[in-house]
Amino acid sequence: MLAIASLIIILTLSITVTKVATIILKHTGLSEQSARFQARSAFTGVGFTTKESEKVVNHPVRRKTLMVLMLLGNMGIVTSMSSLLIAFVGQDDSGPSWLKIFMIMTGIVGIWTMASSAIVEKYLSIFVEKFLKRYTSLEIKDYASLLHLQGNYRISEQAVTKDMWICDKKLKEIKLWKEGILLLGIKRADGEFIGAPMVANTIHEGDELILYGHLDKLRQLAEREYGIAGDFAHKKAALERRKEIKDLKKEEIKRA
Repeated sequence: MLAIASLIIILTLSITVTKVATIILKHTGLSEQSARFQARSAFTGVGFTTKESEKVVNHPVRRKTLMVLMLLGNMGIVTSMSSLLIAFVGQDDSGPSWLKIFMIMTGIVGIWTMASSAIVEKYLSIFVEKFLKRYTSLEIKDYASLLHLQGNYRISEQAVTKDMWICDKKLKEIKLWKEGILLLGIKRADGEFIGAPMVANTIHEGDELILYGHLDKLRQLAEREYGIAGDFAHKKAALERRKEIKDLKKEEIKRA
């Protein structure tokens, strides 16, 4: 019984640790999905890609967080396996094997339910934020709320290829803002970064664009081909955006 109880406690602590780390990573600017993936990858020691890991380890807070996760992850995995072995092949007299399996599965279901609870997530986030504000110098920002990343609005990174409509054009030519898309930055192939690009900047093959807008609009832009067809698609998207703005203004007038 003691070995099974130890296993359940270790699993509970493991999930709690990864959730806390996810919240911390979110406050460093990572999206929720990316923060969750990085936290779980570091804790389990698998899943890292070179590009993703470079972005994380170059940030001091993220690096420290993941180092702690890796250490705790190694300890947790070893301890969990030890408890599991003791429960089934050691001197654990908590009952027959089927009862042990039932107890473990019940504990796992309970832990999973707790981990998936929105209420637990809410209060854990509040606790972590208060802790970070009080005991660290980390600037607490909810970037998802700050950027209104709700519904179908996203920040997207798009690599520019030579067959894309936007390739080798100045920003004043493509006028992405008319489609409801904002260009936040350009990463050049040589490593140069241009924040808040100006209309005179040109987009080249190999650039990586940081865009903000509706998911459907971003997808359409990524799939838009070079040439007349692309020009037509841009005009169509701009007209749709103009209609959306008119509809929004009408709704505001009705509310007023």
